[in-house]
Amino acid sequence: MRENELIVYKNFEDGGLLHDMAFLMEHYKDEYYYKEDLQTLFYDCMHSLLEMAGNHGFSGNLWHCYLTNLLVNNENSYSRSTEIVGNISGTINDAVLHDIKIFKEFYDYDFSDMVLELNLSGFELIQNYKASTEESKVYNDRIRKRICTLAEKFCKNNTPEEMKDTLTEFYHDYGVGKFGLHKAFRVTHNEKDETEIVPILNIAHVNLDDLVGYEIPKSKLIENTEAFVSGRKANNCLLFGDAGTGKSSSIKAIANAYYDRGLRIIEIYKHQFKDLNDVIAQIKNRNYKFIIYMDDLSFEEFEIEYKYLKAVIEGGLEKKPKNVLIYATSNRRHLVNEKFSDREDSMHINDTMQEKMSLVSRFGCTIYFGSPEKKEYQNIVKVLADRNKINMPEEELLAEANKWQVAHGGLSGRSAQQFIDYLLGKEQ
Repeated sequence: MRENELIVYKNFEDGGLLHDMAFLMEHYKDEYYYKEDLQTLFYDCMHSLLEMAGNHGFSGNLWHCYLTNLLVNNENSYSRSTEIVGNISGTINDAVLHDIKIFKEFYDYDFSDMVLELNLSGFELIQNYKASTEESKVYNDRIRKRICTLAEKFCKNNTPEEMKDTLTEFYHDYGVGKFGLHKAFRVTHNEKDETEIVPILNIAHVNLDDLVGYEIPKSKLIENTEAFVSGRKANNCLLFGDAGTGKSSSIKAIANAYYDRGLRIIEIYKHQFKDLNDVIAQIKNRNYKFIIYMDDLSFEEFEIEYKYLKAVIEGGLEKKPKNVLIYATSNRRHLVNEKFSDREDSMHINDTMQEKMSLVSRFGCTIYFGSPEKKEYQNIVKVLADRNKINMPEEELLAEANKWQVAHGGLSGRSAQQFIDYLLGKEQ
């Protein structure tokens, strides 16, 4: 097989298995190699496929799933151009078709002669694999199903041209690589201390409708995000206010609501602000819209990280890319803790105050989430109880809810949800 003749689709992250299988296809009849060594190599490949199935949650024909996984994760000039945009023109299409012809040969390969020649057993295990659990350590369930479905579609394609069209359609609908297949990310450092953006696999599937009340703050957040995703001018956004009022949940809901339109969320913490330039460098030329998300953002007077944030948001020689916005949540309106001594002791009072206040001014959209009044809190409780089918007389429900909030942080959407969870936990 011609794995070494690939032009566009190269440098696969998990390409070792493809190399070994291509070697077996090419040499399983060669007398130059010991039969036992070829058998061992094949069983090692089977082991790798079964391990992949366990990690990725794949089922069915594992060889096809493996090939499909390579194609949907390979970021190259073609796949990056067709994500979001769709079909493109130019010579690159001929180069890609050259590679898809090779992949079609891999898909259509008949292993029966190899199995007989090497006297192999157990091959049927990877042809129709039934997983004990479909839980994936690599993808969320929706993406896992899409990749398995794509593998089945490839088998139905009669020509390389059809297979190429199917793959391009997938790139257009879902994207390519980690940014195409995941909606939320965090920032880490690898063994070489390089900044890496890695997927978050278990983001809560929260919808904006799940957040009862707060209609005005939610509408402001939606309006700003809608403009951003639609390619119009939008502002960096600060969600501030009382604890437990749904600020963080609103950001998660935004990530879920706009994922299909190319929105991605990257969560970054205060101690990682030194990595912001590296993060932006990795995403600025992609066709997605990125929100860099900072949860519970605040600074003490001795912390200087806010200066790095200011420089990235607005300042420096290189402008912030148009496909990047900053969204932050905070319990503090001014983010930087202000002491009375700043006003009293400084010889340059105005300069000191302006330095700290200027960070907030970088957020053109500021949205307040306040604690609900008692009637609003009671309405949240009633709506949540109804959604969760809790049968309790309203008077008793509200009386118990009031007792709960007194002992658990006061009036807030969070305490209302905790109270409902408490009631659900008591049910037999």
